[in-house]
Amino acid sequence: PRPLARPAVPSPAAVAPTASAPTAPMPPALTAAETAEAARWGRVDDDGTVWVREESGERVVGQYPDADPTEALAFYVRRYADLHAKVVLFEARLAATDLSVKEIDSTLTNLAAEVAEPAAVGDLSALRARLEALRAVAAERRAAAEAERAAAREAAVAERTALVEAAEKIAATDPERMQWRPAGEQLRVLLDRWKDSQRHGPRLDRGTEDALWKRFSHARSAFDRERRRWFSDLEKRNAGAKSEKEALVAEAERLSSSTDWGATSAAYRDLMTRWKNAGRASRKDDDALWSRFRAAQDVFFAARDATQRQTDEEYSANLEVKLGLLAEAEKLVPVTDLGAAKAALRDLQERWERAGKVPRADVQRVEGRLRAVEQAVRDADQAQWRRTNPETRARAEGAAAQLYAAIAALESDLDAAKATGDARKVAEAQAALDARRSWLEQVERAAQEARG
Repeated sequence: PRPLARPAVPSPAAVAPTASAPTAPMPPALTAAETAEAARWGRVDDDGTVWVREESGERVVGQYPDADPTEALAFYVRRYADLHAKVVLFEARLAATDLSVKEIDSTLTNLAAEVAEPAAVGDLSALRARLEALRAVAAERRAAAEAERAAAREAAVAERTALVEAAEKIAATDPERMQWRPAGEQLRVLLDRWKDSQRHGPRLDRGTEDALWKRFSHARSAFDRERRRWFSDLEKRNAGAKSEKEALVAEAERLSSSTDWGATSAAYRDLMTRWKNAGRASRKDDDALWSRFRAAQDVFFAARDATQRQTDEEYSANLEVKLGLLAEAEKLVPVTDLGAAKAALRDLQERWERAGKVPRADVQRVEGRLRAVEQAVRDADQAQWRRTNPETRARAEGAAAQLYAAIAALESDLDAAKATGDARKVAEAQAALDARRSWLEQVERAAQEARG
């Protein structure tokens, strides 16, 4: 049958790259010289049979009956031109675009099948050799792609391992120091990152991915288990603290009407200590119980303060009396007549006791002023006793006698040193003599004080 006419170049859809990939330029059609060279590899019999010459010999490629031999040969040359264009286009794409390994392999397979025994006339051996040369380039591209995939898988394994270790670190945190809500959120973020890496990252081998996921899942399970246990224990502790604090609140409310101010104040201090040691209940229960506890305290201390204010008002007159006594007492200082001062102080102390209590806020102030006067009188009494103590006077006079003898000896040593003209001995003797005279002066002053 007469072959159908077809264009001189192949359809771009047969070997063109995808729309998203960079495009390689379309190969040009065969030139007139290349077409003539291709025609040399074929011949046409009288019956229209077309032959092509190859290394293994001639091969029939088809028939083109009832036509001019030149036309028949041209038809099969155009088929060779189609194959040539496909090989050249693949060569250009392999050099200019980023073909996937899968696309490279499939294109090589298809082209190899097409050039195996094509119904075409041309230098098919050269075309096959050119295609075979592209296999080496494809192998390099395949090796590079494999290396990239291996590096990507290694990076993905490192990333997944980091996610696993982060999850394990969270799970290994001491439950007593764990911040459960932030830690749970961190684990959720790690899980999202794991899923994103699984969806969009390179595929890991099953063994590695299963081992890493097992560790990751174990860490999450351990965290969830510890969280449930911790909150269960917390609930138990909260229940115990609630029960204990309810008892403290009941006791505080019972004491709120007491008028035994001192003992009840101490009892409330003890209740507060026990409250702090009871631990925390749930926030809602703790706040409600604390509100009742404070309300009971406020009732008691408000009543105590009101009673103390009333008492202080009653004691204000006593305060005026004691302030007058203080004015008298402070005139005794400084003490000039010890006997008179002691007698006056005894009288003031008796009148002080009869005056009664003063307001609580003024007790320390007025008592302190009276204590200062009493201390001044005691100090004067002690000083006089030291001056009149016979033992002290005897020690002072004995020391003075010893110093007189030492000074006389040192004066003799000084005269002897001066006589020899030895400056060093003179200086030493003079220093020793000056020291003894200074001590004698102090001892005579002490003896004078002891004699009064």
